[in-house]
Amino acid sequence: MADEKRTDLLGKLAELSEEAMNRLQDAPGGDRLVGTMNAMRDRVDELQRRVRGIDELERRLTSLERKVEKLAKDAGGSTTRSAAKSKS
Repeated sequence: MADEKRTDLLGKLAELSEEAMNRLQDAPGGDRLVGTMNAMRDRVDELQRRVRGIDELERRLTSLERKVEKLAKDAGGSTTRSAAKSKS
């Protein structure tokens, strides 16, 4: 029953928003406002996609940093050992 009320509420909200958009378009200059709002929605969607891409890049960067640190430690240890051997 809670799902039915929620769906009904969302349905009413959708109808009201459509009605408001139609009223805005009928108002003087309203079509420009609606066009701007739609363009802004598209830009926000694109921004969200890019932010999701940044999260993936950060994960990859963190992984690569760990690998570089590990390689640096391994290389640092072998360089010290070879220097000690050459002194002997």
